[in-house]
Amino acid sequence: MESKLSIQQAAKKLGLTPYTLRYYDKEGLIPRLNRDKSGARVYSEQDVQWLELICCLKNSGMPLKDIREFMELCLQGQKTCEERREMLQKHRENIVCKIKELECSLCVVDYKIDHYREVGIFHIDDR
Repeated sequence: MESKLSIQQAAKKLGLTPYTLRYYDKEGLIPRLNRDKSGARVYSEQDVQWLELICCLKNSGMPLKDIREFMELCLQGQKTCEERREMLQKHRENIVCKIKELECSLCVVDYKIDHYREVGIFHIDDR
C-alpha cells in the first residue's frame, strides 16, 4: 500500500511551506492530487516526485506558466515526448547561459574581494 502524506508532511519532505503547496495546486500544477473525505489534500509518492520536478524547474528559472505547459504535455502521454524533450533542451540551454553569467559575476566578486584584502593589508590609517 502506497503511503499518503498530509500537506504538512509533504511540505516538510519537500522543504516547502503548505502555502506553497496550496498555491501550486491552485495553479493547476498537481492535476491528480487526491483529497481525503474531509477535503484535505493527500499527497502520494508520485505527487511528491512531481513536486520535486516542479521545484527543480522553478529553481532553475523556468516560469510557472511553462511548468504548467510541461505538466499538461506530460498528461497527454507518449505523443508529446518530443515536445517535452525540446522544452527541457531549451530550458537546459537557459541554465547553461545563466551558469556562464554567474561564473562571470563570481570572477568580478572574487576580484573585488582580493582588492579589498590588498587595501586592508596596505591601508595606512590617517588618524
